[in-house]
Amino acid sequence: MAVALEFRPPFEPGIFDFLSARAVAGVEEATSTSYARTLSLPGGHGWFKLVWDGSRLLLEHEVEDVADVPALVSRVRHLFNLDHDPAAADAALAKDPLLAERIAKLPGIRLPGCVDPAEILLRAMVGQQITVAAATTALRQLAVLGTSSRLPQGTLTRFFPTPAQLAMGGRLILRGPQRRIDSILAVAGMLAGGGLRIDASDTPETLAEKLLPLPGIGPWTVGYVSMRVLANSDVFLPTDAAVRNGYGVLRGDTLAQARTIKSPVLARMAEPLRPWRSYATLHFWRVSGEK
Repeated sequence: MAVALEFRPPFEPGIFDFLSARAVAGVEEATSTSYARTLSLPGGHGWFKLVWDGSRLLLEHEVEDVADVPALVSRVRHLFNLDHDPAAADAALAKDPLLAERIAKLPGIRLPGCVDPAEILLRAMVGQQITVAAATTALRQLAVLGTSSRLPQGTLTRFFPTPAQLAMGGRLILRGPQRRIDSILAVAGMLAGGGLRIDASDTPETLAEKLLPLPGIGPWTVGYVSMRVLANSDVFLPTDAAVRNGYGVLRGDTLAQARTIKSPVLARMAEPLRPWRSYATLHFWRVSGEK
């Protein structure tokens, strides 16, 4: 039986499209109104499916250990940003003339979170400097390394690979510059061995202290991970091509003109949007994807 999860309205369901575009077959399954995936929980295996019916968020799930249900619900709430106060963010961003119409059109936009911090870090590293489609293809290839679920549900048959599984088998699957592959596998090894740990107890500052010294990790990756692991409301990614393009198109540029916008210009533009720059980033991403 599905249960309705509480949230502060309004709820803008574009987060489902965001997750759908990045879904890893076998691990995740998503549409514009639903998202399902396998979960490795403290007491065993599980899966969940969240459906938006136009007014409610309905959760179905199955776990091996009933004691894991609170943990599962907590991860779903974090993934879908359900404790966010959208009215506060929207009211602040709507004061910006460039964003006001978008806010009115898409109230309640949500910041995608995560169900596993280490997974998001590794997925972000795989996706650096390539398109979402190319990153998703690479992640789907890596998924064969993941453990098979004892609770298969439809196409949900395996877990996303653990850092140890990626560190051991990723070199045979990953493609691209050797330095990039080495960086991904080194970080996977550190996560597996305990030399690196990131979680919701981090701050943006401690996250940067841990990650920036590592080869292959720059400010974009730290910012993206901060958004998704910490639900950090005030991240801006001025080097992100989709942010640049979305901003330019929103202000009336052609795509060719938008591509000439420099990162410092974007960073200065975003300063008045504090402390909600992550949500502005989502709007710019959405605009870029619409063109």
